[in-house]
Amino acid sequence: MQQTSVIVSKIIPAGGKWSAFIKRGKEITFTVSAEQANVSLLLFNAHDLAERYNMPDSLKAQYTAYFTKHNVLMSDQGRVLASITEDSVGWHDTIGGYSTKAQIDAQFGETTYQESRNERYRNGEDNLLIELFRNGLSRQDLGPVVNLFSKVSCDDAGYMHLAPDHVKAGDTVTLRTEMDVFMALSNTPHPLSEATTYPQAEVTVEVKDTMPATGDDPCVLHRDENKRAYENTWEYVQLTQGGVL
Repeated sequence: MQQTSVIVSKIIPAGGKWSAFIKRGKEITFTVSAEQANVSLLLFNAHDLAERYNMPDSLKAQYTAYFTKHNVLMSDQGRVLASITEDSVGWHDTIGGYSTKAQIDAQFGETTYQESRNERYRNGEDNLLIELFRNGLSRQDLGPVVNLFSKVSCDDAGYMHLAPDHVKAGDTVTLRTEMDVFMALSNTPHPLSEATTYPQAEVTVEVKDTMPATGDDPCVLHRDENKRAYENTWEYVQLTQGGVL
């Protein structure tokens, strides 16, 4: 495949956030600088923000409780918002949720902007809400997230546990947009983290041009349900945007 240059490169510092509208046919690669990284991610249809990532349908359709290479993030309309095309980690959490101010204050100590300025300890809920508010959305639009670079498993009693040392510096995961999307990110601790100091991992986000999935793509063929979701997506794109798939 022909190599393409990076269109946008962003470094999201520890505690940082970012959001963007991203066209179909883009490759988004996340790279971590250190251990204990966790990036909480929300996805929406860029042209209809009422359509967004649907966690239960995505997991049920793919017979999984976590995401890795060839999994797709389905919307509540049965379409594919994005797919995972590369992954050096092997497990990304789908059930753990995002951190809150109360949790971060209790775990790392309360900080304020007045005292700590940009060094204050931030949380996933507030970061994501800020990005939603900036783009015309509200608290009601804050739903389940995908926690990139985190592994959560359940024991026999049903308790969830975050795997320590799951990622290392340089680990990556790549998403491919199958629709025009709005994406919101928060580089904040996982709610199940047992760290005693606030994690300091930066995350680099690079966006490149690529080709959307075709019928023989591994993400399409991963499950029959994936293929149906892609067919719904291709029909939607043709009806609303036209052009060649």
